[in-house]
Amino acid sequence: MFSDIANIFSMVARIEFVIIQAAIVICNMVGVTILMVTVGKSVWNYFHRERHVKLMLAQGIALALEFKLAGEVLRTVTERDWNELIILGTIIALRGAISVLMHWEIKTEKKEQAEEEKHELECQLIAHKQDPKSGQKSR
Repeated sequence: MFSDIANIFSMVARIEFVIIQAAIVICNMVGVTILMVTVGKSVWNYFHRERHVKLMLAQGIALALEFKLAGEVLRTVTERDWNELIILGTIIALRGAISVLMHWEIKTEKKEQAEEEKHELECQLIAHKQDPKSGQKSR
């Protein structure tokens, strides 16, 4: 009877391990895919002189890092050795710090983008108020 229960727990543990390993692989693959697509789109937009390529690239990198970080967090469930856990914790801390920096960069870039758009609207308003033929203000 005890051996049957032990076999069931062993089988559940193996299934759990396989599911977690699959989830880690999926998270890492999604993160890499997002990163590759973002870099490709950013290069395309850069050469086509699109605006705010830096913001789009930063957002894509941040999203890819979140998926990679999720994979690392899942990996902590399966690691048993303290050395591996220390290395894994360091990786998680570094990726977390990079993620925070990326979000700060996105926030800064969005603020600059909003200021730039505000300036452009002000310039358009001033140009609209002036008479295009004489350069004088219209009534």
